[in-house]
Formats: sequence, C-alpha cells, structure tokens
Amino acid sequence: MAKNNKSKMNLPNKLSLFRILMVPVFLVCFAVPFEKLWGVSENVMRIIIAVIFAITSLTDMIDGKIARKYNLITDFGKFIDPLADKFLVFAALLGILTNDYFASLRTIFIWAAAIVIFRELAVTSIRLVAAGKSGLVIAASWLGKIKTVTQMICICTILLEPVIFGTLTTVKGYPILSCVTIAAMTVMTLWSGIDYLKTYWGFLDADK
Repeated sequence: MAKNNKSKMNLPNKLSLFRILMVPVFLVCFAVPFEKLWGVSENVMRIIIAVIFAITSLTDMIDGKIARKYNLITDFGKFIDPLADKFLVFAALLGILTNDYFASLRTIFIWAAAIVIFRELAVTSIRLVAAGKSGLVIAASWLGKIKTVTQMICICTILLEPVIFGTLTTVKGYPILSCVTIAAMTVMTLWSGIDYLKTYWGFLDADK
C-alpha cells in the first residue's frame, strides 16, 4: 500500500521538527562560557552562534519550497512550521538579552524583544481560537513571512556586526546596523501582528 505523500512526518515537517530540536543547542552556545573553557574568542563564538542560527533558519525556506513544489502541505505543517520559527527566534532573543556579549544593546533590544514575544503569543492565540471554532488552520501571511525574515536578519546582524565592522557605532555607542535591523524587525512585527488581528478579529467574539 502506497504511503500518503501528505503524511504528517513528510520531509518539510521533519525539517520543522529539526529546527525545534536545534533550539537547545542554540541556547547552550549562548549560555556556556566557551571562551573560558577552551579559550575561544568572542568573535569566534559570535560566528559559531550565527552559523548555527543561519543554517537552522535556512531550513524554514527549504521546507516551504519542498512542501509547495511536491504538494506536501499539511495542516500539521502549517501549525509546526511557524511554531518552530517562534521557538528559534525566542531562543535568540533570550540569548542576546542575557549574554554579556550584547550588553551594549540591552537597553533598546529588551523593548523590541518584548514586542516580538507579545505579538507571537497573540497570533498563536488567534490561531488556536480559529482552529477551535472552525477547524481553520491559519497559514503564515506574506507579512508574517517578511516579519520572520527581518527577525532572522536582525539576529544575524547583532551577532556578526562587531566581527565584520569592528567598532562602527552611532554617537550613542550603539552598533549602527544592529539598530537599523532592530527597528525594521520591530516595525514588521507590529505591522504583521495588526494585520492578523484585523483579518481574524471575527473569531474573537467576547460573547461566546
């Protein structure tokens, strides 16, 4: 008997699960003081973390293309794919906020991180309500996809800007490119979040 090509554990869904499994590895790289244990420099650690994050993030684009090309789109995939992205981004946000490598950005990044986390929780709640009321599984919108890309670009920029550009900073002492990408991430996070609320507000009936 032939297997259903839309089974829940097809290749795109396995790639999404891979992203989730990589989250603890990613957090360990932020938390463990490798420079003290093995004499690894800060720049090397930034590169290692960025490479892990970039490779893991690339699976997001790969699984989507495979799913569309080979008609492997499933409700499970629509659910697990954005969830995997959120876990990865949340891990990066927490790592940046808690690691002293990024202390110079902490006072502004904490607000951007809060907006990202609140938005993601709100959209996830809307997805759950929609699924519970009508069985509708909300796939990521084009704004949501752009938002995810800006988040990943922002995180990679924060990790690598000092490695590539050294001490290039603004007059306030903040890294220029990091600040620009933090602003872009924040704007797209808010914009996509408002778009989801407007589109699916009908599911949030206070009387039911």
